[in-house]
Amino acid sequence: IAATPGSFGRNRWSSEDGGSAGPSQTVSPQLPDTNKIVTEGELDQLAQIRPLIFNFHEQSAIKDCLKMLEKKVAEYGIIQEFMDLEFKNLPGEFIFGNQQSNREKNRYRDILPYDSTRVPLGKGKDYINASYIRIVNYEEEYFYIASQGPLPGTVDDFWQMVFENNSNIIAMITREIEGGIIKCYHYWPTSPKKPLELKCLRIFLENYQILQYFTIRMFQIVEKSTGTSHLVKHLQFTKWPDHGTPASADGFIKYVRYVRKSHLMGPLVVHCSAGVGRTGVFLCVDVVFCAIEKNYSFDIVDIVTQMREQRPGMIQTKEQYHFCYEIVLKVLQKLLTLD
Repeated sequence: IAATPGSFGRNRWSSEDGGSAGPSQTVSPQLPDTNKIVTEGELDQLAQIRPLIFNFHEQSAIKDCLKMLEKKVAEYGIIQEFMDLEFKNLPGEFIFGNQQSNREKNRYRDILPYDSTRVPLGKGKDYINASYIRIVNYEEEYFYIASQGPLPGTVDDFWQMVFENNSNIIAMITREIEGGIIKCYHYWPTSPKKPLELKCLRIFLENYQILQYFTIRMFQIVEKSTGTSHLVKHLQFTKWPDHGTPASADGFIKYVRYVRKSHLMGPLVVHCSAGVGRTGVFLCVDVVFCAIEKNYSFDIVDIVTQMREQRPGMIQTKEQYHFCYEIVLKVLQKLLTLD
């Protein structure tokens, strides 16, 4: 069943991832308070997702949508929905990912990008384990790069991808080590005084801020040969536990909304460890939040199907799929408490 809440849906505008909360906001002692990039108040406001039109008719449509979603969750309909998605065999080739010269560039042997949607690097169209994903909802397209977390040997490739695609956002939804297992290589500079030196690029840390659920880092990428520079905001969600899903949906909602607000150009680069589980959750709820904001209808099954047609296994577990519904329900319930 698609979540198509009546006139709420009218088009009015053109093998991986499974914490305790820290202080509400702390900033590195190296940085004065004036360097705060965002305040908790601003994040609270972002989490209040308001539709463009919110009259009586629209509220009624949202109520109908909410009832339908609640019924589906209560009757375990979403588990069946997820299982049905699992049985859809999508054809696709993985020739590049399986090439002998590229095998060590894959974090997991069973998670490879389709040849048809892989992100090519440079003039030689070299390989990286990352996929272009375009999700269409009500004729509006959302453009992402879903990538695995960099390995020690793919750091150069990762930053080259960000630079070549002119992306100003990296959304990282994992910690480097979880439960004693390395999930992602530490691929960025940690000191403003010492840039990360790569083959063709130099990465400078300009500013950062540590928040309760995520850390913000501001980087400047400089191409060594030309001196061309590009600003990137790196947003790392740090409160997804070793297994399962976050205990608090609120923190993740704030994170997703702040990532969307910060996006200016290029595809949103999103990665976790393998680039399919948590990454899939992020893409799904980001599209749904944008739909709610614009009074569009949305269909979670359709969104996940579109993702999986472009990168295999997006949203890996039924718990992650359930978490998508849980977050959407929370947003809609909160919406109906507003005046």
